[in-house]
Amino acid sequence: MEVMNDCQKATKVIEILKAAEHEPAQLALPMLNKLLDLAHADQEQPLEIEETRADAFLAICEIGKALHHGRPAAHLWALAIGAAERWMSLSAAGSSH
Repeated sequence: MEVMNDCQKATKVIEILKAAEHEPAQLALPMLNKLLDLAHADQEQPLEIEETRADAFLAICEIGKALHHGRPAAHLWALAIGAAERWMSLSAAGSSH
């Protein structure tokens, strides 16, 4: 299995978030749980990238908590996708140096 870099991981997270956003909670929660495998860096990254990855996964956790407790999560999806997009952008910029 190919090891993904941070930019590829962030891209995958965004893809799954956008797909899960339109699913009912019972389908979205397992999709979000699969994202946890992508939460860790395979190599040390600059602090700014580490922070944006952490922000993305904290936002994902907030969605999970809301769905699990039956609370509205509509506003949380945009926050998580935005955080993952920022992570992807910084990762892409960092890998080009």
